[in-house]
Amino acid sequence: MAQRRRYPALVLALACAALGLAPVPVTAADTVTWTLHPGRGGDDVRTTFSTTAGPQRIGTRVFPPKDLATPVDTVGAESAHGRASTLDVRGLRADGTWSEWTPVTPGAPAVLPEPATSVQARLVQTAPERVGPVELTGRLAGHGPQAEGTEQADRAAGPMTFRVFATREGLVGGTTANGHRIVRRDHFVALPSRRGLAARGKGDYTVRVCTIGNARCEWAPVWDVGPWNTRDDHWNPGRESWPDLPHGKPQAQAAYEDGHNGGRDQFGRKVANPAGIDLADGTFWDGLRLKTNAWVNVTYEWTASGPWGTVVTPAGVHLNVRAGTSASTPQVGYAARHARVRLVCSVTGDVANGTQGSSDTWYRLARGKHVAAAYIDVAVPPTPC
Repeated sequence: MAQRRRYPALVLALACAALGLAPVPVTAADTVTWTLHPGRGGDDVRTTFSTTAGPQRIGTRVFPPKDLATPVDTVGAESAHGRASTLDVRGLRADGTWSEWTPVTPGAPAVLPEPATSVQARLVQTAPERVGPVELTGRLAGHGPQAEGTEQADRAAGPMTFRVFATREGLVGGTTANGHRIVRRDHFVALPSRRGLAARGKGDYTVRVCTIGNARCEWAPVWDVGPWNTRDDHWNPGRESWPDLPHGKPQAQAAYEDGHNGGRDQFGRKVANPAGIDLADGTFWDGLRLKTNAWVNVTYEWTASGPWGTVVTPAGVHLNVRAGTSASTPQVGYAARHARVRLVCSVTGDVANGTQGSSDTWYRLARGKHVAAAYIDVAVPPTPC
């Protein structure tokens, strides 16, 4: 379909007013438009969540990325997409990673953290309803309203890390929010917001979760939503829900410790523990060697910028994280298959043979945490240590 260039003045006025900015004059050449067809195309995932009203059926359709001839920094939805549906978009950043998923509704466009020439959309439905074509309109870079305090500045300052209470997810044989079927000793995590939910078999959004003191760590992809809430991106300064809470404090923790929201989550359930992250069994037992639910340090890897790569290992195999640059040094955790890891620097060590060939290069992921380059598909290489 040919791209059409237009953008409703009403949408622009509402966006600028919401951000306290003066409207920017818009011409037809400032916009680019494309259409989503929910009935076809994309990755269709259907899962079930439990709520106080009983099981809630969730349908998610992730559309293929839309490549644009010119960069955009604001994406608006010109047509409605249903009362029980949420439309999210994200943009491909300059370093090759994706920004978080951001909701977009008619009259309330999503502001991307940086200009993007590739934009992806997904539709999340919490109840059955017929959804027709949805028209998206992007404004060219430099013409959209910019939020105060950009994500670029936050990422330059380093990744977000918070102390969070972790619980074991279990649920072997069940299905995660991205459609992954949970297996024994699985390696992934769940966060209480869809904004950082990676696609099935992808590590777009990966966390580094470590025991207190950082003796053991695992880098694991975010493949599920929970515990407790589904709209609590507590790691973001401008969180989607519960703006009255401190940055980094999960709502479930506030409900459990301080009686926030009457001690209940967004579904009205009485919060029985302060959990802000769920760990799959393999991450819980093997990666961190936890015996019971515990406080951990969680680093949200996509909130930083810099060199990165993806862990590539055979099915069911996860990469050992070592204290040094040799297989003889202590194993201090795992980098799960598909995880997208930040590479601090590179150093020469023992030769390793892996999916990426034979190499004596090792990458430092954190202090005292190294992985063999032979298992890392590098997108942006690091500098020597």
